[in-house]
Amino acid sequence: METQMMNKQTLNKPSKAFRMASVAMLVAGVAAFLIGLANATMQLNEKGYYLAVLLFGLFSFVSLQKTIRDKMEGHTISKPYFMMCWAAAGSAIALLTVGLVNAELLLSEKGFYAMAFLLSGFAAITVQKNVRDVMALRDDEIREDVDLESQS
Repeated sequence: METQMMNKQTLNKPSKAFRMASVAMLVAGVAAFLIGLANATMQLNEKGYYLAVLLFGLFSFVSLQKTIRDKMEGHTISKPYFMMCWAAAGSAIALLTVGLVNAELLLSEKGFYAMAFLLSGFAAITVQKNVRDVMALRDDEIREDVDLESQS
């Protein structure tokens, strides 16, 4: 298994099966949420609200994961941006919660949207982490190749 040192942590390359499963769960979560919206009897503005919250949530979760990863790798992250990432992720969850609590939907429908949102968010974070892991390992391999060539 390929490894790289990252601030006293060992970085393992995620398996292809894990990477594919993560992407599949992201697609499944987003597709379920969108199919649920398409089949819902709510007004178009309500559907737009839930779609915007889903997109905002996915973006904020990926941005937060990237920021945390950058910080772990020793990159300088401004505290205001770091706090904004946390606030955006929390706001997305809060907006979905407020929307569902006030929606005239069956409890099972509310649960469906909440679970599809959480599945999508977790999968988006996992896909982003996998992408960063693979990129970091490729960068390390390129550096090793350059070092070997320069020693020749």
